[in-house]
Amino acid sequence: MSFTWPWMLLGLVAVPLLVVAYRAQQRRRDARRDGLAAIGLVPVGGIPGSDRSPHAATVSGTAAPRRPRRDRLRHLAPVLMLAALTVLLVSLARPTASVAEPRREGTVVLAFDISTSMAAKDISPTRLEAAKAAARTFVQRQPSDIRIGVVAFGDSALVSQQPTEDRTQVLGAINRLTPQGATAVGRGIVSSLSAIAGKPIEVGSEPGAADQVEIGYYRSAAIVLLSDGENTTDPDPLEIADLASAAGVKIYTIGVGSTQGTVLQVDGFQISTALDEASLRKISQTTGGTYYAAADSSSLSRVYGSIDLAWTARTQEREVTSWFATAAAVLLLLGAGVSVLRSGRVV
Repeated sequence: MSFTWPWMLLGLVAVPLLVVAYRAQQRRRDARRDGLAAIGLVPVGGIPGSDRSPHAATVSGTAAPRRPRRDRLRHLAPVLMLAALTVLLVSLARPTASVAEPRREGTVVLAFDISTSMAAKDISPTRLEAAKAAARTFVQRQPSDIRIGVVAFGDSALVSQQPTEDRTQVLGAINRLTPQGATAVGRGIVSSLSAIAGKPIEVGSEPGAADQVEIGYYRSAAIVLLSDGENTTDPDPLEIADLASAAGVKIYTIGVGSTQGTVLQVDGFQISTALDEASLRKISQTTGGTYYAAADSSSLSRVYGSIDLAWTARTQEREVTSWFATAAAVLLLLGAGVSVLRSGRVV
């Protein structure tokens, strides 16, 4: 625990001074009461608020005054009020404490195919722009407890935005994407898993290499893969999908393009390209995810509902002045109540 205004704690010096003053006052009261008892002037009912027995002395003078029975609750009310004052003085210093706040969290990585084929115009204005539009709609609909990252893959893959709750950074990373290179869907999934795990993950290109990789378990994470599905480079996307499935990560594939295909002009060459829905469906089915068409951007909101969010506890530094003030008020009311019940007055 720390304090915003620690100098206010100097007020606690008054607490021991009040204790000394209270004990001195009690000694004077006891001495006066003993003197009255010695000459037989203690009334039958006792002195109001006294800790003496009503039969502490006799008026005959033949019997010596008996020491009265102690009232164990005599000091309870002053102690409660002194504790209330102490807690209230501490609250004036504005205490802060690290508080664990439970919340539900999840991570979604948007993996974009930025290969040259994504410049095709069989979806207006282009495949990549359609994918970016669907992703922007998805990002804007997500609740604040979902962290979103962005991965771009062509013939290689990189994490262009680590998972974050800052939607501005995510949208900025999406807007900067441009088409180039070949298509390595497997590498895109590997980089997405790296972003989820928070550490680099390496998978070789030889068959079965993914079976040798252990990355942990992330049931509250998902990958949204936006691609035309035309993979041209190792590793095999289905093998990497098996790795994602073993890690508890579902992959939701978004088909971008038309199954009829189109012809794309690249550096004077004509390249035929079409949406490979079959490959994208296999990837999603392997991990327990779902396949969607890019034009059906509204259905992407169901991705969030399919994520198994995990309960976590985040430690936050919070001012707890109100807690101390409430405790002081409770102690003060208890002290006043005890005092009224014993003597009919608060002090």
